[in-house]
This record gives sequence, C-alpha cells and structure tokens, in this order.
Amino acid sequence: MARKCDICGKGVVTGMKVSHSHIRTKRTWAPNLQRVKAIVNGSPKRIMVCTRCLRSGKVQRAV
Repeated sequence: MARKCDICGKGVVTGMKVSHSHIRTKRTWAPNLQRVKAIVNGSPKRIMVCTRCLRSGKVQRAV
C-alpha cells in the first residue's frame, strides 16, 4: 500500500526528531489517508484519499 493520496499526491515527509538535549534522530510524518470508494472516470473504485481532500469536496464518494 503506497502511503500517498491519489488525488493531491500528499505523501510521507521525513525530518528529524529533536530531544531536549538536542539529540537528533530520523522520523517520518505520514498523511491521514482513508480508503474510500469514489467515482473515478464514471465508475466506482477504491482509492486512498487524504482527509483534507475528503473534507474539501475534491472526491465524489460512491454509495
């Protein structure tokens, strides 16, 4: 499963976790993805969509 939104392309971002003593270790931030049934090219299909795309109405959900 790719951790990327099929609508906007938002994916995992990497960076550094910094402790109080400033010890730096690598970490990742993953987008909040939901597996939804949506209308794609006129037919229903299961896609991975971030919650921002769902909330903004960029996805027409299938029933």
